[in-house]
Amino acid sequence: MSLPLTHYPALSRPDLLAPPVTAALRVSPWADQVRVAEIDPALADTVQFCEAYGIALEESANCVVIAGRRGGETTYAACMVTATTRADVNGLVRQHLGARKASFGAVDVVTSLTGMEYGGITPVGLPGGWPVLVDERVAKAPSVVIGSGIRGSKLWLPGSLLAELPGGEILPGLGVAAGQPGLATRLARRELDRDAQHRRRDQQVEHLPGARRGE
Repeated sequence: MSLPLTHYPALSRPDLLAPPVTAALRVSPWADQVRVAEIDPALADTVQFCEAYGIALEESANCVVIAGRRGGETTYAACMVTATTRADVNGLVRQHLGARKASFGAVDVVTSLTGMEYGGITPVGLPGGWPVLVDERVAKAPSVVIGSGIRGSKLWLPGSLLAELPGGEILPGLGVAAGQPGLATRLARRELDRDAQHRRRDQQVEHLPGARRGE
C-alpha cells in the first residue's frame, strides 16, 4: 500500500522548499502551476520514493549536475532526465558544453554552490549562468516529479516548464537507457564503421588484377 501524499501550492509552503527555490518561484510567472508535497526524507532517493508513494519511474525526473572541464575552467550544468534513463554525460553533454572532460559534480561542491540538500537538488533556483538541459521525454510529460531543494519534499509541475527556466533548453537524446550508448557515441561509432568500410573497399580494389598497373 502506497504512502499518502498531500499537495499544496508550492509558495504556500516555503517550509518545504530550499531558500533558493522559494526565491526563484516568487519571481516565476508560472509558480501557480507548481505543487509541493511533504515526504519522508529517508525516502527521498528516486527508487525508494517511487516505490513508497506509488509514483511511476517515468513520472519522476532526476536532476543530475555535471561538471565540465576545459583547461583550468570548470562549468556546471543541470541535466533533467527521466528516472528510467541516464544522462549521456561523456557524449552529448560534454560536446554540448564544449568541455574536454565531463563528470558528475562533487556532492560537497554542488550542495555548497546551490544551497540545496543532496538528494533534493532541483533545477528551480540554480545559480545564474548554469545551463538546464532537459530531455525531450521530460519536456513532453504533462506532469513530472522533481526535487524541492530539500530531502523532505517533492515538487510537481508540467515538464515543459523546465525548459522555460533560466538557462533551460530541450536537448533531444540527453537521456539514454541504462547500458545503451548515447546519441553522440552511436554517431561516432557509425562514422568509424563507415571509415572501416571505405578502407576495406579500397583494399579490395588494390588487390584486383591490374589495379597496381593502372589498367
